[in-house]
Amino acid sequence: MSTLLSGLGADLPLIAAPMAGGPSTPALVTAAARAGGLGFLAGGYKTAQALAGQIHTTRAEGVAFGVNLFVPNPVRISREAYRRYAREMRTEADRYQVRLPEEPIEDDDHWTDKIDLLTSSPVPWVSFTFGIPDRAVVSALRRAGSTVLQSVTSADEARRAADAGVDALIVQAPAAGGHSATLTPARPLAPVRLPDLIAAVRRTVALPLIAAGGITTAADVADALGAGAEAAMAGTVLLRTHESGASAPHKAALVDPAFDTTVVTRAFTGRPARALRNQFTDRYDPIAPAGYPALHHLTGPLRRAATAAADTRLIHLWAGTGHRQSRAEPVTDTLERLARGL
Repeated sequence: MSTLLSGLGADLPLIAAPMAGGPSTPALVTAAARAGGLGFLAGGYKTAQALAGQIHTTRAEGVAFGVNLFVPNPVRISREAYRRYAREMRTEADRYQVRLPEEPIEDDDHWTDKIDLLTSSPVPWVSFTFGIPDRAVVSALRRAGSTVLQSVTSADEARRAADAGVDALIVQAPAAGGHSATLTPARPLAPVRLPDLIAAVRRTVALPLIAAGGITTAADVADALGAGAEAAMAGTVLLRTHESGASAPHKAALVDPAFDTTVVTRAFTGRPARALRNQFTDRYDPIAPAGYPALHHLTGPLRRAATAAADTRLIHLWAGTGHRQSRAEPVTDTLERLARGL
């Protein structure tokens, strides 16, 4: 059993991935811990106050857990490109009577407030994605008692994360659902199998590794551990669980025969993310500029309206390549299935 997890009382080398936007509820994180694994709250797209509330709720359950944050790593977009893309989706926005932001919104997702929260009220694990925090932030969190993890998608990113002083790495393959952790979102994702990526990172750095991206079966877990990971992180396979906060139309689409393909697209947020192919990805991916977080804020009102109307043509249906393995069941049952044979 990995010392990385056993120090927190985990019996299984399984982790519930942070899934921003609603799925990673305190109930899901708590259930993962009680099943013998570990769970992460998703700090992305929340104010520090909202995140503090979820931390308080989870801490009250007496379980170990982690918190994931988005590191500011903006992809700038010109006003002209932004407005051109906004004009393309005006018909859809008018249909739902929603106003789209007229100017690009370039925020940092309440970065400083969240770091202040996590240094003053520490949690066992803190992980980062989209960028690597500077050494001062990493050191402050470690002094506060947190184990610091960095999401990476290549051996080069792993080397940079190790230089920043983190304790462990989350190695994410491109089969993952939702946003890629890539530090260079304007570049295409390199196709690589998770075991091969784990092996490449192991040859580069000596830090403990957690495998992520496409973990949906017991065989996936065994392959990841066999390649040298100390634990496997699952996300998409947990989206339909009872404790998940994913929307009802999202949960239904994951097993709907009408949605049989996933695509990596920047149409929704301006960063590459894997989702079920739908009308939005077909219509807008070919013309979507790079631009994060501006495009996230641009499309947000339309996506929220479409979700409320269960209009799966326009929703960001984040999903990894193994989305058909997700089931409507308790988190405990899913993790037990993933742990078979360990």
